[in-house]
Amino acid sequence: MGFFTDTSVCIGCKACEVACKEWNGVPTSGLDLLGMSYDNTGALTADSWRHVAFVEQPRPAGQHPASAGSAEFLGMPAAGPPGRTGSAQGRSDFRWLMMSDVCKHCTRAGCLDVCPTGALFRTEFGTVVVQEDICNGCGYCVSACPYGVIDRRAGDGRVWKCTLCYDRIGAGGTPACAQACPTESIQYGPLDELRERAATRVATLHERGESQARLYGHDPDDGVGGDGAFFLLLDEPEVYGLPPDPQVSTRDLPRMWRRAGLAALAMTAAAVGAFLGGRR
Repeated sequence: MGFFTDTSVCIGCKACEVACKEWNGVPTSGLDLLGMSYDNTGALTADSWRHVAFVEQPRPAGQHPASAGSAEFLGMPAAGPPGRTGSAQGRSDFRWLMMSDVCKHCTRAGCLDVCPTGALFRTEFGTVVVQEDICNGCGYCVSACPYGVIDRRAGDGRVWKCTLCYDRIGAGGTPACAQACPTESIQYGPLDELRERAATRVATLHERGESQARLYGHDPDDGVGGDGAFFLLLDEPEVYGLPPDPQVSTRDLPRMWRRAGLAALAMTAAAVGAFLGGRR
């Protein structure tokens, strides 16, 4: 089970952020303006399990969004309509890219590999959950996450993140964020079904001229084995603050252990040979 987030219909209402906090009892955070558009949380943290990103892109009037320039954070809008200078010459408009970000629930999750206490575990739904009563706050999982999702809570020391509402889906319900989303930008269900739905949506957008539409995190052959929470984006992943090619940090551990084992055997054999040779 997982999430498909269609950013092309996200309106930035933040209902998902509020629903997540209310249901999971997540402490309040981000109540001040960051000077980055209407984004008041900034990133996924221990106290923000859903983060609605606002990206404003200026472009010449009439230009198709697909050919817009690089992302630029412009702060709060002025009193008048954006880009209206009183003259048609040089006038510009804006494209707002909005995305409700969340833990990706990786198929190959580095956080699971490095957790020494078993606080992180894979559920029967394929999601990754933190057991806060077992977490010792070591922070190994924080550096192992390729997306920078997991975070330690100040004053607590333990790590916290999205559970994909494990309690709700275990009872046959829908995660709080997906339930609250008024535009169905956040969709929950079996991953295979969501991937088919997402592919159809991308094809529809391409037919409408939105050539930049693409899926992110849907490929089971990527560096994390595919994400349990994947996205439809309207620009490069970097524009949304996502890594273009995420790789699980523990992918080379088996090969490293094999090489270390061979090196240890070689050293042992050399030491035994030297000992036996010395006795002669």
